[in-house]
Amino acid sequence: MISIRNATERDWASIWPIIQEVVAAGDTYALPADLSEDDAREMWLEMPPGCTVVAVDDVDGTVLGSAHMGPNRPGAGAHVGTASFMVGSAARGRGVGRLLGEYVVQWLRDAGFDSIQFNAVVESNTVAVRLWKSLGFQVIGTVPAAFRHPQDGLVGLHVMYLKL
Repeated sequence: MISIRNATERDWASIWPIIQEVVAAGDTYALPADLSEDDAREMWLEMPPGCTVVAVDDVDGTVLGSAHMGPNRPGAGAHVGTASFMVGSAARGRGVGRLLGEYVVQWLRDAGFDSIQFNAVVESNTVAVRLWKSLGFQVIGTVPAAFRHPQDGLVGLHVMYLKL
């Protein structure tokens, strides 16, 4: 079994290697390859009104992935939620991304957000695009050639949207 729970400071030691791995691959996030741990922590550990969660293997307590969610924009845009997700390579294919996605959609709905906007889903990340579509998200626009993929060259970034 896999559980989703709020992240704690103690979880950072398990979240950081996942972020390092995902950023180093360079194929899903427009983040600098030399992202520092301090910058990653500031970016990932969401403060209220947002939240950061971890997906944990119930058998051994291993952190398999993480998500953070909250308002997409401040002020007049704060009724639209957003989120980011990272799953360690050893946990991929186990449904961790889907569990995190379902949890985040419900969390944002329960928190009173009107909709969810993902600002930059790499179009060649077909696993993520398929997952978000299966949860009801639509591609509402694509910025062409906005992401330099290490194997595929310049690819688009999708803006994906779900009305809650």
